[in-house]
Amino acid sequence: MDPLVVGIVAALIGLSFGAFGVLAFSASQRQRQLLEGPAAEPGFPEGAADVLSVLGQAFVVVDAVDGVVRASPAAYAYGLVRGHTVVHRELLQMTAKVRGNGVILEKQLELPRGPLGQGTIIVNVRAAVLGDEYILLLADDRTEITRTERIRNDFVANVSHELKTPVGAISLLAEALEASPDDEDAVRRFAARMHKEASRLAALVQDIIELSRLQGADVVHQGKAVDINEVVADAVDRSRLAAEAKDIEVRVGGDVGAQVFGDPDLLTNAFRNLIDNAVRYSPGNTTVGIGIRHRDGLVSVSVTDQGIGMGPEDQERVFERFYRADAARSRQTGGTGLGLSIVKHVVENHGGEVTVWSQPGKGSTFTVRLPDLEGGTEDQSAAGRPPEQGAMA
Repeated sequence: MDPLVVGIVAALIGLSFGAFGVLAFSASQRQRQLLEGPAAEPGFPEGAADVLSVLGQAFVVVDAVDGVVRASPAAYAYGLVRGHTVVHRELLQMTAKVRGNGVILEKQLELPRGPLGQGTIIVNVRAAVLGDEYILLLADDRTEITRTERIRNDFVANVSHELKTPVGAISLLAEALEASPDDEDAVRRFAARMHKEASRLAALVQDIIELSRLQGADVVHQGKAVDINEVVADAVDRSRLAAEAKDIEVRVGGDVGAQVFGDPDLLTNAFRNLIDNAVRYSPGNTTVGIGIRHRDGLVSVSVTDQGIGMGPEDQERVFERFYRADAARSRQTGGTGLGLSIVKHVVENHGGEVTVWSQPGKGSTFTVRLPDLEGGTEDQSAAGRPPEQGAMA
């Protein structure tokens, strides 16, 4: 090739790279100007930039036409700002009001987290005049605090409601006993009912204590290596009396060598709740199957019953506190509505997940998956395959 042509091509390539570099530098400078602000903004109070830089809150500074002249990285992370634009109409309404009367305005807003999906962020926003022509928006993320408050309020309301039923029943039965001192049959009948309601109340209180403990701390911080076979065997043993009372056979399949890291007592309690739940919702003379397997670094335990099953709507909510797919049946069988919620919290605190498969009239299968201690890839699905979902051999 002609050396002259080669030189021209090389010059054009160099010019292109140079132009690209200038554009990239300009874009970087514009972004930096938004995040850090120019050195001397007309009318911008002296020292304000230094104060804003050390604030623990997200901030946005807009000009007279609501153009963003300065914003913190957190403001972009929260989705309050994109480029030079304030995203949310509610924030612009606040700046307009403050610009009109000069009075500091504070509101708590629930705003979309992004342009897609249904995720929201709850922020406490304060708007104030800054200098001669600017408005400052300070935003404090209150999403987690607000969510925790809602959970606590709902929990207290639900607990109060659930406690009223056995307490009220015991009170009425005590009055009936008092009114029938000479009727031995009535006394025995009412006493048996009182015993049943007292047992239910004790179970409810114990589950509330257990759930509160799970939500209040990192329960596996002081964990240890746990043999999953021993945990499942212990859980089965603790559920044996309830199963025998209904002539239900609890059948375990699989024996894996993998261990998990965690609290053996909590894991035993979680599996016991799953087995008790399966026994509670299964008719007599049936089988509850437990399958254990180890594959791709995960240990899974599946509990399958031959019960009434659930529809899709119930499956979405079955792990909520106090939710019952069949409230009347659950109260009749002594369920507190907290067992599956406890299972969820225990499993999540151990870095795992619990899922459910179910069909009305075909039973349910609850599957717990936990990371193994070694991160192995052993496949013992043949030895530990759970029974077919919704059906027993």
